[in-house]
Amino acid sequence: MLPLCALLRNISWDTKSGKHAPNYFGSLTQSSTCRLGSTSSGDDVFVPLSGLLPMVHPNDIVLDGWDISRMDLARAMERAQVLDFDLQSKLRPHMAAFTPRPSIFDPSFIAANQAARADNVIPGSKQQQVDAIRADIRDFKAKHKLDAVVVLWTANTERYTLVQPGVHDTEANLRAAVKANEAELAPSTLFGLACVDEGVPYINGSPQNTFVPGLIEAATRLRVLIGGDDFKSGQTKMKSVLVDFLVSAGLKPRSIVSYNHLGNNDGHNLSAPQTFRSKEISKSNVVDDMVDSARGVLYGPDEHPDHVVVIKYVPAVGDSKRAMDEYSSDIFLGGRNTIAMHNTCEDSLLAAPLILDLVILTELLTRLELRKDGEPQWHGFHPVAVLLSYLTKAPLAPPGTKVINALSKQRAMLENVLRAAAGLPPDTGMHTAMNSAHGEWLGF
Repeated sequence: MLPLCALLRNISWDTKSGKHAPNYFGSLTQSSTCRLGSTSSGDDVFVPLSGLLPMVHPNDIVLDGWDISRMDLARAMERAQVLDFDLQSKLRPHMAAFTPRPSIFDPSFIAANQAARADNVIPGSKQQQVDAIRADIRDFKAKHKLDAVVVLWTANTERYTLVQPGVHDTEANLRAAVKANEAELAPSTLFGLACVDEGVPYINGSPQNTFVPGLIEAATRLRVLIGGDDFKSGQTKMKSVLVDFLVSAGLKPRSIVSYNHLGNNDGHNLSAPQTFRSKEISKSNVVDDMVDSARGVLYGPDEHPDHVVVIKYVPAVGDSKRAMDEYSSDIFLGGRNTIAMHNTCEDSLLAAPLILDLVILTELLTRLELRKDGEPQWHGFHPVAVLLSYLTKAPLAPPGTKVINALSKQRAMLENVLRAAAGLPPDTGMHTAMNSAHGEWLGF
């Protein structure tokens, strides 16, 4: 959010290493490329991913949001200690005017250490809270005369909802539970229901099970895009690459141990066991499809590598999260290969471009339509937005389909759908093989 403001106002700032200008490094849509095709002489032609189809530019995005703290964004920026001091000084006059709207606070779903921040909350019953969020969305859209709105949950990790029959299992039961002020309804789920009823796409950027069956049913019936869970920015992205590499190379990962410590408010909230469990689940499931792909070759029917995730709160490191991983694999003739990695992640500066990408791609998906041969009508994608999988740790998949976690497959899936919408064939790499075999290019 703050780097976006810097770009809008063309701000530059000084650091001990020199003058810096804003950029979109880390953004899939703005700073990565894809192969468009090749020239007659065989040279590949690349374009920014955003050049494949008309996409919203980040500088055209209008921002608003909710928070349980009423602290204005200038003071929040100082407290977070993420941005360089000179950049903070130049942003402060612009950020002081931004105060978040009141949000939903339920102390039973987050760590007790967050209660001190909760001075900006929506009062009343759960139905009144849903109605207030819906009113905020309508007000925001009307005030700025917007064509579209996308909502992302970027707030605290909640504990897992205890999904109960008669409460969360169907849309009708979920709506009745809201009216009855049922206790086991997470704030993130209430936000989701409000968004679905307003026809606004909703993305869950935290690891909890926001999308209970009743909410998925409502989104499917009303044809509103939903996606999640949990932004995939650093350690988990590396895990989805490395495990895919090991399994694809015919090696057998036996243990995957991930340790990280961080000192921002996310880490503070995750220091509570119930909220840590949500993060542990989202980080652990990321290797499942890669292991399943090797069943009968590397792994037996019920075999799975040991997978351990540890997160510790260390205030001194602030937003500069330390991640340490060890991957141990069985290799030829009883050997053992171990890969150890240390990763220093500036958490917020890795996550911010993902938030922009999720907004941009989600808005694009609302405009894309398709149909099979013989179908009379064009229609949108399934409301469970599987094409956002590249950007989330625990991606949702539509009913009857399998989750894909391998990063290269997630990227190929997204890129090839965008290529198809632009009238281009899938990019499989086959053109290189054909050139090698026949001395010719296929021309795509």
